[in-house]
Amino acid sequence: MKAAMGGGARSALAFVRDLGDTASTLWWQFFDWLAQVPFRQLSIMWVLALLLACTPVVMPHQAFAFIVISFGLKVLAGGKRKAELQARDASAQAGTEGLERRLVEAQMAALQAQVEPHFLFNTLALIGQLIETDPPQAARIHQHLIDYLRSTLPQMRARGNGTLARQIALSRSYLAIMQARMKTRLAVSIDVPPELASATFPPMTLQILIENAIKHGLEPKIEGGRIDIRAFVDGAVLQVDVQDDGVGFSRYAGDGIGLANVRERLRLVYGTRAALLIETPAEGGCKASVRVPYAPDIFMEQAA
Repeated sequence: MKAAMGGGARSALAFVRDLGDTASTLWWQFFDWLAQVPFRQLSIMWVLALLLACTPVVMPHQAFAFIVISFGLKVLAGGKRKAELQARDASAQAGTEGLERRLVEAQMAALQAQVEPHFLFNTLALIGQLIETDPPQAARIHQHLIDYLRSTLPQMRARGNGTLARQIALSRSYLAIMQARMKTRLAVSIDVPPELASATFPPMTLQILIENAIKHGLEPKIEGGRIDIRAFVDGAVLQVDVQDDGVGFSRYAGDGIGLANVRERLRLVYGTRAALLIETPAEGGCKASVRVPYAPDIFMEQAA
């Protein structure tokens, strides 16, 4: 009888795994379809949703939530698909050192187009809740999310975008969303002198350090904490610090992918002229410092 019960449990687990695999396959097929469907067709669906909102069948907040969610997913899927196509094209041509560098850049663009699904879906769910309880706050978070997606998508990137000012702007949008979710559990301080705004800085590097600080340092801490972002020049070196007062460096050890990614980006762009330093401050928490050669962006200075 025990053998029969054990066989039944294994069958149930196998069924759950198959169901999960099927759901995952269907989701990514839908995601790929959404990446290719023209905005014109989505616009028609949005107009229909607004028309239905005028009937008893669909409530206005439901129609608005559908439009916001479908727009966010469309932007994310389109950026991911274009980055993957760029990486595929570069891979097919990577026969020389110059083309191999193009491959690396395309792969980095593909990585920049990735937004953690749970972050995106949690943000959209938060917007959906606030539509009913606090519409002005929902609108603010919606704008922060659009700013964040616009900054991360490769097709939105232009020459001169790899500046510290742009990375700080991206981080502000991300942190504004996280503060709306964590409320009083997250405090933020940013100290970046205006004269460093045009300094070149690797895209998404700062973002990865902030995500690590929140995910591994502050979210596991019941009362939350704060993140301090600071930038300064030391001789010919630009240093950017991300310090938190979370649970400490030991909690980072379980997921070193983000930090390894930062180190690889620095190596590809600067060779041995850049570094990522991890420290444990005496007061606790973790401090991550990126040191790169200080170089103002001449294109931004000319535009100013």
